[in-house]
Amino acid sequence: MKKNVVRIFTIVIALVMLVSSLSACSSAAKPTATSGKIKIGLSFSDFATERWPIENAQMVQLLQKDGYEVITQEADHDVKLQNDQIDNMVAQGVQGLIVIAEDGDAAVTSVDKAAAAGIPVISYDRLIKTSKIAAYISFDNVAVGTAEADGVMKALGLPGSTTWTKDNPAKVVMSGGSPTDNNAILVRQGQMAVVQPFIDQGIIKVVADQWVDNWDATKAEQMMENILTAQGNKIDAVVASNDGTALGELQAMKAQGLWGKVPISGQDATADGCNSIVLGGQTVTVFKDTRLLAPMAVKMIEALVTKQSLDSFGLKSYTLAALTNDKTKTGNIQALFLPVVEVTKDNVYDVVVKSGFQTYDNVYRNVPADQLPARP
Repeated sequence: MKKNVVRIFTIVIALVMLVSSLSACSSAAKPTATSGKIKIGLSFSDFATERWPIENAQMVQLLQKDGYEVITQEADHDVKLQNDQIDNMVAQGVQGLIVIAEDGDAAVTSVDKAAAAGIPVISYDRLIKTSKIAAYISFDNVAVGTAEADGVMKALGLPGSTTWTKDNPAKVVMSGGSPTDNNAILVRQGQMAVVQPFIDQGIIKVVADQWVDNWDATKAEQMMENILTAQGNKIDAVVASNDGTALGELQAMKAQGLWGKVPISGQDATADGCNSIVLGGQTVTVFKDTRLLAPMAVKMIEALVTKQSLDSFGLKSYTLAALTNDKTKTGNIQALFLPVVEVTKDNVYDVVVKSGFQTYDNVYRNVPADQLPARP
């Protein structure tokens, strides 16, 4: 594990250096005083998700610092509204768009129109399922799912446990993210790569399989309440797809005395998720250093609106069919996927706190003083 963390952080450091070098030479991408300010549009699916307001503020600050005018729109999980907002930004004269799609299929309508008008679109973190996007940047979502399932299986003692047999399989709940978010599909792909062999051996039984609309914690809690009722509270693990839904499901389990007794996963290394881990509730999260993604998107859109090449960003070509696991999707896109790190109670301090991604006080709140690690 330590070797993997070191290797991944080496990659992350290299990416930081890339972003820094791109920033250092960004003067060529800045609007000139005579040309007026170039407008850039930011379209967010919602601001209820913890990370989106933070990344919006980061992108706005970076773009304004480089002399761009920024228009931000937030769709509050409304697919039609997001399309209308994108159309409106195009009408206002934006010359580039960064889009966090509520629905990767539905957003194609407005994004294709923008691309036809000569406006480059970056698909940010969530795939917009059209070859007309200029680039797609995200994290390795299959690796996210693999890390989630790996953490839960290890907590069950698998492989190698003698507790789980064909006569006594572990009862596992699979909890996916929003079905309209292609990331959720890729995450599930990674989860099943780990879980399926144990299913095939007969030592795991999937007793429920749910997908949580909008990654909504309240909906996840309600779904888990129904699952627990149907299963008579007899579940042994939950492979959940992000911290928000995991924390909602933990609330349902807490009401039945199962908090801290049933391994459960998440992703995003949120403050609440990491705090739950150190308190013994959530088992594993996945750290995605979003501090790298926003600056990269900014430098990419600046390059695109000033007609520069994206060759220096390390993008690779992928088929839409491969990225969506849907053979009916055609065309290729340019994409870049940043690395991720599996985080448990054993390494949350080193990976999340010492890196400054979450504060010491937020992660270790309500932890007894005699159990606190030294401040970094």
